Amino acid sequence: MCAKKQELIHDTSHITYESLLAGNKKFIEKAIDGDPDFFSKLANGQKPPILWIGCADSRVPANQITNTQPGEIFVHRNIANMVIHSDMNMLSVLDYSVNVLNVKHVIVTGHYGCGGIIAAMSNQQFGLIDNWLCHIKDVYRLYANQLDTITNEKERANKLVEYNVIENVYNLCKTSIVQNAWKNGQELGVHGWVYSLETGVITDMNVSAYDNNNMGGVFKFK
Repeated sequence: MCAKKQELIHDTSHITYESLLAGNKKFIEKAIDGDPDFFSKLANGQKPPILWIGCADSRVPANQITNTQPGEIFVHRNIANMVIHSDMNMLSVLDYSVNVLNVKHVIVTGHYGCGGIIAAMSNQQFGLIDNWLCHIKDVYRLYANQLDTITNEKERANKLVEYNVIENVYNLCKTSIVQNAWKNGQELGVHGWVYSLETGVITDMNVSAYDNNNMGGVFKFK
């Protein structure tokens, strides 16, 4: 008989309150060893060219999976990397990034195996988060004809991850913040990516926008 395959989960038993403080000391030592002026440079200010809107999932750290350093990516994270037009937190981050930091790119990054996506596909109640998940359910409704033909649940969830990224890129483009930047001639690209936890590979959804030319007329600001 074949041994039953066991699910592998990253061991976090060694992570404690104290270990985080000890880790901070190691981080400082390593940073200074590589560049004695590392922290003085950071303290002088930031000019990141990228705003990353990603999922709060602990397995998708923006800097680590893109091999970038502190100060190079401005990050906003929430459940399932949503761009919701009534979310003042997200809008404040977007406004600061575009109008103060003058980022060149805004990237919505989802990931396969997203718990928020999987939860939104169910009929269960989870509590307060159900109200947030309704926005993902709305994305499902838009693509129900395509999604309902996929019988494998994992594959259907992964496809919804992709559709969710696409729709949230469009949601970004619809904001007055992004459209005014384009109207004023600011160089700004909006993009959508999906990250694979299983391979570490980022896939470009090829939905990049640099103006509002392809938007529905009702969403365009003059």
